[in-house]
Amino acid sequence: MSSTGSKQKNTDKSNRKGVDSKLIQRLYVFLAPYKGYLILALLLTLATAYLGPLRPYLTQIAVDDYIAVNDTEGLFRIILLFAAVLVGEFLLLVTSTYLTRWIGQGALYSLRMTVFNKIQHLHVQFFDRNPIGRLITRTTSDIEALSDLLSSGVVNIIGDVFRIAFILFFMFSLSWELSVVSMLTLPVLIYATILFKRLVRVAFLNVRDQIARLNSFVQEHINGMSIVQIFGQEKRELNRFKRINGDHTDAHIKTVFYFSIFWPVVEVLSSVAMALVIWYGGAKTLSGGLTFGILLAFIQYVRLFFMPIRDLSDKFNTLQSALASSERIFDVLDTENKIQDPENPVDFPTSKGSVEFRNVWFRYSPNEDYVLKNISFKLEPGQSMAVVGATGAGKTTIINLITRFYDIEQGEILLDGINIKDIKLDQLRRSFGLVLQENALFSGSILDNITLGNDGINRERVEKVIEMVEADRFIYKLAGGLDYVLHERGASLSMGQRQLICFIRALVYNPAILVLDEATSSVDTETEMLVNKALNELLKARTSFIVAHRLSTIQHANTILVMHKGEIRESGTHKELIAIESGIYRRLYELQYKDQLLAS
Repeated sequence: MSSTGSKQKNTDKSNRKGVDSKLIQRLYVFLAPYKGYLILALLLTLATAYLGPLRPYLTQIAVDDYIAVNDTEGLFRIILLFAAVLVGEFLLLVTSTYLTRWIGQGALYSLRMTVFNKIQHLHVQFFDRNPIGRLITRTTSDIEALSDLLSSGVVNIIGDVFRIAFILFFMFSLSWELSVVSMLTLPVLIYATILFKRLVRVAFLNVRDQIARLNSFVQEHINGMSIVQIFGQEKRELNRFKRINGDHTDAHIKTVFYFSIFWPVVEVLSSVAMALVIWYGGAKTLSGGLTFGILLAFIQYVRLFFMPIRDLSDKFNTLQSALASSERIFDVLDTENKIQDPENPVDFPTSKGSVEFRNVWFRYSPNEDYVLKNISFKLEPGQSMAVVGATGAGKTTIINLITRFYDIEQGEILLDGINIKDIKLDQLRRSFGLVLQENALFSGSILDNITLGNDGINRERVEKVIEMVEADRFIYKLAGGLDYVLHERGASLSMGQRQLICFIRALVYNPAILVLDEATSSVDTETEMLVNKALNELLKARTSFIVAHRLSTIQHANTILVMHKGEIRESGTHKELIAIESGIYRRLYELQYKDQLLAS
């Protein structure tokens, strides 16, 4: 049993070492553009690592060769040389520090761009399963945790290793016996370092998990603060935060505990080594077997020897934190995008606006029930189609499939007779203008929110659509008009005004197919009238696909699909469907217009 456990431990160690080396190799990709500067920084660091251990050697020469024989002139020369070494070490240290930090920030910039670009192109299902707070952690604090490692960590670790090597070189060149005595505590130090590495790695992985968990909780509750307050759940949520915050604190304290043990161990071993040098070296000096200058140099060397070891333990802290963060960052970068461009895409410059579903089956997960079951319909160019039904009937899912946010399990979805899986994603989605129930606005001017930075859409075109929708009633009353700067998510505007801006955005892009998912459900009556007025004009020569609860917005649609439990139960015009006495559509209509029907 113990043998099996030992083998498993060894396997874990080797795997972890392999993962570490792979992570470092992958991180080096972001340093590769600065290879020349990195080599220069390394050379400067190695020069600094040599000059530091040179000072005790010069001290030994000063004491034994000049002070002991009263050679004032020689002592003055060695003092000047000592001063030159100090100045050179200072200048090299300043230059290498600036250079490594500059390199690190450039690498971090590239890494942030890579991560954000990856997140932008991931499939929608990825965001369904990953909390926003966790993704924010990946792109901010996790990347920031790599700052010290990419800035100076690796270079300084190499510098400290060479500093130790130079110290050992000078020590053995002065006295191999005293060098061996001073190294007697080294096996204990090596064992402590290996044990420390294994424990602190697990601890730092837990810290990063707890940070992501904390960020997710805070982000969710700031977004939903009004709900927490209206239902008086502040105390309950505070207690939940207290538990999560406590787990986060405990994870950090565990790392602090390991370091609080390791650093004193290094300090004690350093003191023991110093005591051994003084004991053995002092006896040798008194017996004439060793000069006082060598003893004095060795006392300095022992202190210098353990300084880079302490630095290495601190940098190991940085390294473990960075590796824990990089594992999570590369988890995102390694996530396979389930919605891929076709290997051999068809040429699809513009869409005519024809959409067809052929026997489409879809479910969000293999373990779940089908959300859509054998769905078939065809929408001709220039026609409008509305989809109604109870919540969970599959209305919004149809929109997600048309725009290929998800891929179907069975059947085909055709755009102008071409399977959408054979069309490049950017060409496919360029054919659609999408307005959702939840408006998506960003910090920036109204103009930027409408154009989304598209240089092909000029200001005059935006103004024309604004006038057509009659949104100029409120936009031009704002300070700056189109240049009015919105706060986060457009919080300074009403719900209806925000939705109208999203509607204008879809129209200025002039898509072949306009998709509205409950686009007027959150707007007031006056805004809905403005939207409907614009729709009557703009939908005449444009294919439209409308999901709605308000039946007043879809009565003029060419075709209305009535969804129920993932299936199309009824299909036809408003007049045709209302004529079916026991039909689902008629029941929905009667429920919405009960008061008017009773009055009539």
